[in-house]
Amino acid sequence: MIIILTVFLVLAVAIGFYFIDRVKQSSQDIKAKNVNLAGKKYQILDNNNYWLGAAKPKIIIYEFADFACSYCKNSYPNIREISLKYQDDVKIIFKDYPLHDESASLALAARCAGEQGLFWLMHDKLFQNQGITTTDQLAELAKQIGADVNRFNNCYSQQKYLSQIQKDFTEGNKLELTGTPIWFINGYKVEGDIPYNTFIQIIEQLLKN
Repeated sequence: MIIILTVFLVLAVAIGFYFIDRVKQSSQDIKAKNVNLAGKKYQILDNNNYWLGAAKPKIIIYEFADFACSYCKNSYPNIREISLKYQDDVKIIFKDYPLHDESASLALAARCAGEQGLFWLMHDKLFQNQGITTTDQLAELAKQIGADVNRFNNCYSQQKYLSQIQKDFTEGNKLELTGTPIWFINGYKVEGDIPYNTFIQIIEQLLKN
């Protein structure tokens, strides 16, 4: 009797884990289906923003983001992985939508690093060290990624790219953005921190169409 009960319990636990896994998978599928790539299609401006991936893409993803946003911090590794996984099919374009007090300064630091071909390295550093705000701290990050610090400091102190950041912000307001990150996938607006697996499902579905 004890042996039979033990076997029964093992089977019950195994079946339970199976159904839990299926529920999780179903939830992931539902979440992917709930990403609405229909309805209004938006035209996003080309402001010479920094991008990753394919020069001639099948899928264009615009991300409006804020370096002080914790949800954007969650998303940035996904963007890096997707840009490598689909480097021949997907183009990811970064746009600034600074909403916190320090956000414009962080965006400026990224663009001043970008002037030296180091935007994406600074992009990663800013998210990895979220909370850094002072000029000296930002200069130290620039030094860590191999930037010419004097050139970086001159660019930053002159607020050289502030007008471009403001252009992105103004565009975001016209698009009625309510927070960050906000994505435009082939023109369709998607709000929030999209899980990596959901992103993959969206891309794979678009590539099949």
